[in-house]
Amino acid sequence: MSYRSPWMTDDLDQLRDLTRRFLAKELEPHQQRFARQHAVDRDFWRAAGDVGLLCLSCPEQYGGSGGTFAHEAVVIEEQARIADDCWSFNVHSTIVAHYLNAYATDEQKRRWLPGMARGELVGAIAMTEPGTGSDLQNIRTSAVRNGDSYVINGAKTFITNGTHCDLLIIVARTSAQRHGKGLSLIVADTRDLPGFHRGRILDKIGQHGQDTRELSFTDVRIPAANLLGTQEGTGFAQLMTQLPQERLTIAVSAVATAEHAVDLAVDYAKTRTAFGQRLLDFQNTRFVLAECRTEALALRTFIDYCLARHLDGALDAATASMAKYLATDAQNSIIDRCLQVFGGYGYTTEYPIARMYAAARVQKIYGGTNEIMKEVIARSL
Repeated sequence: MSYRSPWMTDDLDQLRDLTRRFLAKELEPHQQRFARQHAVDRDFWRAAGDVGLLCLSCPEQYGGSGGTFAHEAVVIEEQARIADDCWSFNVHSTIVAHYLNAYATDEQKRRWLPGMARGELVGAIAMTEPGTGSDLQNIRTSAVRNGDSYVINGAKTFITNGTHCDLLIIVARTSAQRHGKGLSLIVADTRDLPGFHRGRILDKIGQHGQDTRELSFTDVRIPAANLLGTQEGTGFAQLMTQLPQERLTIAVSAVATAEHAVDLAVDYAKTRTAFGQRLLDFQNTRFVLAECRTEALALRTFIDYCLARHLDGALDAATASMAKYLATDAQNSIIDRCLQVFGGYGYTTEYPIARMYAAARVQKIYGGTNEIMKEVIARSL
């Protein structure tokens, strides 16, 4: 397709080329091994930092590249172009780093962000608990002030980067105030941290290369100075402020993956024959792919609109929720129809379309389920 996103620039074209070459060398050949070991290599993070792909939109004074969310989006799109479901770049760079950039003190930023930009520190955020899911207001993990420390007890689950994380933002309850009023964000340096335990790696139906696991805290002591923000009890508001970017990140990944699925299906339909003719010569195949291409392009223009609003600082929670639910619903639908073009081969994991199919399903769940997205939208009506 000749369409070019209006937010693209020559600088971003250069970043795309760099990212494509890096992923082709350092990630794509190792995807099956990363899937077997349920994590990318630890050195992969340092390699990404060495070429400048981490914390792209963080200020240069803290080790970042001084770019915008558009720079992050380019990397996410290039991951989609190789059907990558191993490297959780988005959690590290577009989520954790931005919490630190938004709420950390200058001293905290200088202590943590340069290491994240170099890949020496891997970031994760511990929101979800076994009994809460999307209901963040009912988090039970406690952080009790004791002198110059918080003593943290509780359990988290579905934590991406759980294996490698050195910096962990913990969403914990610092007071008995009900619902979101008692929540705070506290940063833990997990290296040699007594009482911190990395639990089992979760056996997911897709995204096998991501180190998603359970974490637990037993009388874990964290310096009180590691609180994010100027006072306790602001954690829920901080989460709500940052969630639109997280949801836009998911939407960018969704549309790029949907586009890639159509490309794969078209290429396959042009070369595969059945009953003496190419699959693309069957009207049904042509019509299905025509529908998928149209839907992907329409979705792309909406996500570009949302991305432009975000770059202008005007992306609201309702519109971000529209982007997240619409894009991930479409992603699943388009990939499903494209997989059908591959026939039986589409059900084998040696073909990227099969891995894309399995990986797509969780997109409608994390970052807030699509049902929650509709609630957020409905409240704005």
